[in-house]
Amino acid sequence: MCCLIFGPLDFVVCFRSSCGRAGHGSASAEKTGKVLGEFCRCYKEQYGVALFNSVRYEIEGNGGPQAQLLHRKVPLEDHVIYSGNLFQYIEENKKWRNRFCVVPHNYGLVLYENKLAYERDLSPRVLVNSAGYKILTSVDQYLELVNNSLPGVTPKSGQSPILKCPTDFPLILWHPYARHYYFCVMTGKEQEKWRAVFQDCVRHCNNGISEDSKVEAPAFTDAVRMYRQSKEQYGTWDMLCGNETQVLSNLVMEELLPELRTTIGPRLKGKAQERQRTWIQISDAVYRMVYEQTKAQYDAATAKCEQERPQMESTIRTDMDQIITSKEHLASKIRAFVLPKAEICVRNHVQPYISSILEALMTPTSQGFAEVREVFFKEVTDMNMNIVNEGGLEKLVEYMEKLSHLAFHPVKMQSCYEKMDQLKLEGLQQRFDVSSTSVFKQRAQIHMRQQMDDAVYTFETLLHQELGKLQGKDDLCKSIQRILERVLKKYDYDSSTVRKKFFREALLQITIPFLLKKLAPTCKGELAKFQELIFEDFASFILVENTYEEVVLQSVMKDIMQAVKEAAVQRKHNLYRDSMVMHNSDPNLHLLGEGIPIDWGEEYSGQPEAEPDTDKRRRAKQVVSVIQDDEGVLPYEVGAEALLQPGSPEPREPDPGAPPSSPDGVEEIREVLAKESLGDGVEAEEQLTNGTDATRKSGATEEVAVAAGSVPGDVPLQGPASEGDGVHRATPASPMPGAEVPSGAGVQHAAPASSMPASPVPGADVPSESRVQHAAPASPRPGADVPSEARVPHDTPASPAPGAETSSPSAGTACHQPSDKETGEEVAPPGGECSPPQPMSTTESSEGVQTEF
Repeated sequence: MCCLIFGPLDFVVCFRSSCGRAGHGSASAEKTGKVLGEFCRCYKEQYGVALFNSVRYEIEGNGGPQAQLLHRKVPLEDHVIYSGNLFQYIEENKKWRNRFCVVPHNYGLVLYENKLAYERDLSPRVLVNSAGYKILTSVDQYLELVNNSLPGVTPKSGQSPILKCPTDFPLILWHPYARHYYFCVMTGKEQEKWRAVFQDCVRHCNNGISEDSKVEAPAFTDAVRMYRQSKEQYGTWDMLCGNETQVLSNLVMEELLPELRTTIGPRLKGKAQERQRTWIQISDAVYRMVYEQTKAQYDAATAKCEQERPQMESTIRTDMDQIITSKEHLASKIRAFVLPKAEICVRNHVQPYISSILEALMTPTSQGFAEVREVFFKEVTDMNMNIVNEGGLEKLVEYMEKLSHLAFHPVKMQSCYEKMDQLKLEGLQQRFDVSSTSVFKQRAQIHMRQQMDDAVYTFETLLHQELGKLQGKDDLCKSIQRILERVLKKYDYDSSTVRKKFFREALLQITIPFLLKKLAPTCKGELAKFQELIFEDFASFILVENTYEEVVLQSVMKDIMQAVKEAAVQRKHNLYRDSMVMHNSDPNLHLLGEGIPIDWGEEYSGQPEAEPDTDKRRRAKQVVSVIQDDEGVLPYEVGAEALLQPGSPEPREPDPGAPPSSPDGVEEIREVLAKESLGDGVEAEEQLTNGTDATRKSGATEEVAVAAGSVPGDVPLQGPASEGDGVHRATPASPMPGAEVPSGAGVQHAAPASSMPASPVPGADVPSESRVQHAAPASPRPGADVPSEARVPHDTPASPAPGAETSSPSAGTACHQPSDKETGEEVAPPGGECSPPQPMSTTESSEGVQTEF
């Protein structure tokens, strides 16, 4: 039987044995193989079409308006976006544990036993790729989703729910198929800060298919769309998120999960909450099995296509004219058959609603881009005012290092992203079969972040060019203001171009699936007769189905282009007309963008010679912690135990003088909170909100504490504590906004095989006295982990200060794992070398440490 299963590992063994005897053991493998077989056939067909389109575009070219802003190629690698302490619920022992969470440049969630483990280079407990997850801040929201996942199983009134949270500020990562993660913090400001960070992670990981790939990416997305249309599934799909393997796993689970629910659901025994918990573990274990099988089959399919690519590309380049002629002939025949029907459908069912859809899209999107402009303007203006008040190139360097990370700051950018929450299609959503607006929201938010980074990068490039010509502080401030005005003009032009393209794409994404579904009964069955019009030699590059969709697109494209054009002519939401071309007033600007990235701290630090790599890395530890040196693909999820192999050295034991581990149970945490609220203020002032000591002696020299994401030489802004930093100050303000600490880094869209580096957003406040002794903080003190914000004034912010560089485990590198005998968590016996994290099936043992199946 598959009942009474309390761990995914137990389930896998039990499921394979008992369900196998019942004839269902190979059901998931068969379903996965069937779905992937059909998908790989679609992918092979679409690969040839995508390759032809790519080569044709390369030869003919069809570029749009030239961007005025520069684009940063590598957005600030080897930086940490955010780090800090929060409580995590361990399902296996049903206890809450204090964890140190770090968000590195690849936007993964990395959970360590505590801060000391992170600083000592120990292996993390868990790595999580958050693609496909939803961030919930209410236990009621979560329980509603859990109840819906297993119909007919709802805890009776009076029974304890599946999850209890010790505070009023939970953070829950929910996934329809994979395991869930439960966190909580002590204050509402911390919750909002972490929520913004987690949402940034989800937003980035969802966008896991690289747009830089001109063949593989369109071939994959078109193959997914064609497969779903063959199953009569039109419209947007919420689970088209993550890398290719994750998307395909979601595709399989979409069909497999209902069958598992019907087969296994009635066999679950026990109380309602136990059945719900078991079902979540079953779903997660099956998802991992599907992921493993999917990765193997998809990798084999892509490798085969890559082998055939040289021959296909040679044929395309040789016979390009004949292929184009053959395709145009096919398109003319299909157009004569389809276009009259498509135009009637457009006129009756689409055209009357285009303006309504466009207005619904334009309002929140344009407000978001306007907020990006305002945030950028305010940050630069405040920086300029601070330079006037405090003066000097040294202050400029300090502020520019902070400004360069602005686009990747989760909290500062949150006001821009929140504008998209207003997007509601209301009745249009049902009419056009739009399951959710989340795909449009996230796309617009990614555009906002990119435009902000382009504006910042252009500003710092122009300012860097001017520095050598400036004489004194007055010239510097005038130059900053002049460059800001130039950049804002460029931003307005590029913002208009990006938004118009986004509106056109969104309108097509909403209307085309609707038209295809409407026309399918009368047109789709007749398409087979057009196959004979394609020469056999060109059959790999011309598909009837794709040509048919192009004809349908042409039937509505004219109306969409006209609607967007009219909005621009009326200057709605500051859109520019297509006829307006902004001549490049900086002909050499793009040449500057090709140069070496600017490192303000290193270039103007006054160091006489270049530092060796080891010294530079050691210094970087004091600024922002480097989690890993490699930029490999972030696995779906990897546990620390999965990294240990037989023969690895004995794990390093924690420092005997380290603080005790955190409280586990709900009641213990509440007791700690009660004690902290009654504690004296003197002791509280000596602790940061993440549980570390505020000040410690660091030899004879005196240093200013550096928080994660801050820069060397951070100075006091002497302003009121900004929202979310939990800092009380007595000195009134100098006009530098954004004093909160959470730093955010973003990356340009990266292929799943290689995560782009990210960058933090420095902006941490520091004490107004620059002569304060600080050193890298020790491991968090769980007992004082998160004191009540209202009662604890601080001289320094609550931001963590990781002071050690932690490289991700790689082949040939020894892995170390802490041991915690007090809570029953133990590590695997010592073994050999540890391998890099692999996206293979892993699960957590009853001790809370993930292990391989």
